[in-house]
Amino acid sequence: MVTRRAFVSGSLNAVAASALPVRALAAAQGTVEVAYVNAAVWTGAGPDVRSDAIGVAGGHVVAIGREAVRARSGPRTRVVDLQGAFVTPGLVDCHTHFTIGSLALTQPSLRNAASPDEFVAQIAKAARVLPKGEWLEGGNWDQDRWGGKLPTRQWIDAVTPDTPVAVIRYDLHMILCNSLALKLAGIDRNTPDVPGGVIVRDAQGEPTGIVKDAAKDLVLRAIAQPSPARLDAAVRAGIALGLSKGVTEVHVPDLDWSTYEITHRLRSQGETGMRFYQFTPLKDWERMARIVAEEGHGDDWVRWGACKVVFDGSLGSRTALMYLPYQDESGAHGIVVTDPKDLAAWMTGADEAGLQVTAHAIGDEANDIVLDTMAAVTKANGARDRRFRIEHAQHLREEAIGRFARQGVIASMQPYHAIDDGRWAVRRIGPERLRTSFAVGSMVRSGAHVCFGSDWPVAPLDPLTGIYAAVMRETIDGKNPQGWYPEQRITMAQALRGYTREAAYAGKVEHLRGVIMPGMQADFAVFDRDLFRIDPETIEQAKVIRTVVGGVERFTA
Repeated sequence: MVTRRAFVSGSLNAVAASALPVRALAAAQGTVEVAYVNAAVWTGAGPDVRSDAIGVAGGHVVAIGREAVRARSGPRTRVVDLQGAFVTPGLVDCHTHFTIGSLALTQPSLRNAASPDEFVAQIAKAARVLPKGEWLEGGNWDQDRWGGKLPTRQWIDAVTPDTPVAVIRYDLHMILCNSLALKLAGIDRNTPDVPGGVIVRDAQGEPTGIVKDAAKDLVLRAIAQPSPARLDAAVRAGIALGLSKGVTEVHVPDLDWSTYEITHRLRSQGETGMRFYQFTPLKDWERMARIVAEEGHGDDWVRWGACKVVFDGSLGSRTALMYLPYQDESGAHGIVVTDPKDLAAWMTGADEAGLQVTAHAIGDEANDIVLDTMAAVTKANGARDRRFRIEHAQHLREEAIGRFARQGVIASMQPYHAIDDGRWAVRRIGPERLRTSFAVGSMVRSGAHVCFGSDWPVAPLDPLTGIYAAVMRETIDGKNPQGWYPEQRITMAQALRGYTREAAYAGKVEHLRGVIMPGMQADFAVFDRDLFRIDPETIEQAKVIRTVVGGVERFTA
């Protein structure tokens, strides 16, 4: 154990220290306000760059290493003995749907329903506790847990006669509605198909209750929006959850303005505790360009100035755009959610306005089209540090992997999807196409910038689950103990880099965050064990014991 007296003895004049407030003293003399000592610090500056102490003042790291921290400490320095705990730079989740995930914390989850009977029973139970007429939302269901058969409205109508149901599949690309919900949404056999979406119909042409991608909007617009107070409370709960997992910042590539508005409200009330980088719809790029021109890009807590577009669907919903058809749905190649002409026009305008642009692309054909469009925009608008991103970059042709590095496009990937979808993905597209799917290892080795996220609530808001997935590649059903396509495994240092330094680069703040070194903002996570020195099988058993954001402990176990 290290005492404060032993640590700072003789370092500064006690009389001078007592005459000034701590922050004023720090500004005047560079004194450490909080010294975190006796630590195993992975600084993030390189695979093996370590230290043993961090000195914090004014929300920044001002010293690294026991001797440097001691030299900058004074009588008012608070010394925190970490007793050998492992420290990393703050973990950044580069892909969350934060408001949806936060609301889902209090909504029913159907993720564990392993049969149609369990699915129906869980919906019935959730409906019984709702007031008559209130929408039953939430969901997170996964039809592949019971063999792949899609649910229909007939499954649940009898147990929800007075409750409109709109429960979403865990990939967020498909909603199941009961008959009452379809009626309230105005969907029947005469409702035309929606561009970029699918209303699934039975042999008689009647809607089955499943709506995919853009067709979801027909249902969502029929549901009353939660009050601002409820939204704010939900997001605060999401922030608390993230901080408990070592998450110091999230990127929110949404298709609406809800999280942008909520985080603005929260920021007006003070620091948000967790940092936000907000993406807004690419089709609204002119609105965002005006906001940036009038207000700038926000501050260190809530930032904006980036746009996101969805180009195709998902593998689980068979709507990801593929060159070859799906093996388990005759003739299906997926869908285009955004017209390529709109994609090019919006991306060109947003890029010319200086906004960062990212695109959701999952299928191999979708990724090629988006990469082609980004190349064309770059040629048209000229060279600059634009940092285009592709969210997911999930299924790629071999030739596409090298394009990310060559074109300077960031791959924003979610390692957990590989060990989740890997349970059933072979049924969708076969083993050969999967060799370059979820290709985290290939992308990292190609030299591309690769940042990591969760896609919360599609996957847990817990970087340890993503780190485990990236390092081990064992599917969550336990059937691939040697790793699912093990050549795509990466090292612990590479996995952590995707949540730290690469994440900071992807958010255009690598000059502020992403590594622990003097001058950088004091964002870091403290774990109860050294992730480099444990059995990789036990990564998910590690616990966060402190999360520091802006030099303040926002979570303590």
